[in-house]
Amino acid sequence: MVRGVFERVAGNYDLMNDLMSGGVHRLWKAELIAAVAPRAGEMLLDVAGGTGDIATRFLAAAGEARAVICDINSAMLEVGRDRAIDSGHLAGLTWIAGDAESLPLASSSVDVYTIAFGLRNVTRIDAALAEARRVLKPGGRFFCLEFSRVIVPGLAQLYDLYSFNVLPLLGQVVAGDREAYQYLAESIRRFPPQDELVRRMDTAGLGRPRYRNLSGGIAAIHSAWRI
Repeated sequence: MVRGVFERVAGNYDLMNDLMSGGVHRLWKAELIAAVAPRAGEMLLDVAGGTGDIATRFLAAAGEARAVICDINSAMLEVGRDRAIDSGHLAGLTWIAGDAESLPLASSSVDVYTIAFGLRNVTRIDAALAEARRVLKPGGRFFCLEFSRVIVPGLAQLYDLYSFNVLPLLGQVVAGDREAYQYLAESIRRFPPQDELVRRMDTAGLGRPRYRNLSGGIAAIHSAWRI
């Protein structure tokens, strides 16, 4: 079902992100890259990274590095590859189709694992977290940027009104798919709150898990180490 949702919206995915967030998602992604602090020579695995924006940001900050973009959805990968070719971002990028719950990579093979706005779409979150630990090298770092639980009094109610009324309408007008953006709002509400995700990261064997709220908890960056 999730694959079908993203196949339908792939062509307008980044445009919709700009419209839905007023461009704030770009600031959140900049915060993610700042937290990662990319270094030359590192290998990044960006899961659910179809359009490639996290990977290209990582490479731009790291200089000489490599990034593997893994996504279950071939339509998203095609959009990302085409955009990378058009913009001349070719060096260091590899695109592969794969499931976050069963990654097509060797154990202990990557330095950094990122997943931005993708973990809530995984059927078995705990399996995906375990796979993240498996593919990370000892000392490797895990980062998840995801919508989370609003912590500012009064903002949660306004956010709910926006999510369940404005977002589906935007999806209908811009992407021609109201149901996909109704799903988006529902998937955000089903995703574990910040402290629960920390607990599940710890259970999966990811060490020193923590989080930092962005925009009052509308989004959060969770991070941990492979130890």
